[in-house]
Amino acid sequence: MKAKRIWFEDSKIYMEDHNGRILWQSMLYYSRLNEATDEERNTYELGHFGIRWETIDEDISYESFEYPNPEPTDFARFFMLHPELNAMAIAHRLNIPQNVMASYLCGIKNPSPEKLREIETAIREAGKQLCELQTDTFQPAT
Repeated sequence: MKAKRIWFEDSKIYMEDHNGRILWQSMLYYSRLNEATDEERNTYELGHFGIRWETIDEDISYESFEYPNPEPTDFARFFMLHPELNAMAIAHRLNIPQNVMASYLCGIKNPSPEKLREIETAIREAGKQLCELQTDTFQPAT
């Protein structure tokens, strides 16, 4: 597969391939591209295997446009919309292997209902701990 052209619309990147198919992906998968200016987004190169944005150091493979989840699922979307939360740190806290958490985030695997509850509980616990912080916690030592 090779791209004939690409364009951006409604927080999505679209690609028309050489066969005329139009495929898309959410730009939530690509934070640098999502935060880029229109000028930066429109400065790309179409290569043999994907699209390259040199100025923002971003690459997207053509193959990724055919992945089954062009839009992040609720689980992955939550972490993408909240980059201040480190999904891998949550995984570590719960003894979930990094590759398994990464599979959850990109939609290759879905956590079981029990595992999803564990992850949600860990996030809530972290939030509760943050809310309980006292301002004197951040005072410089004397």
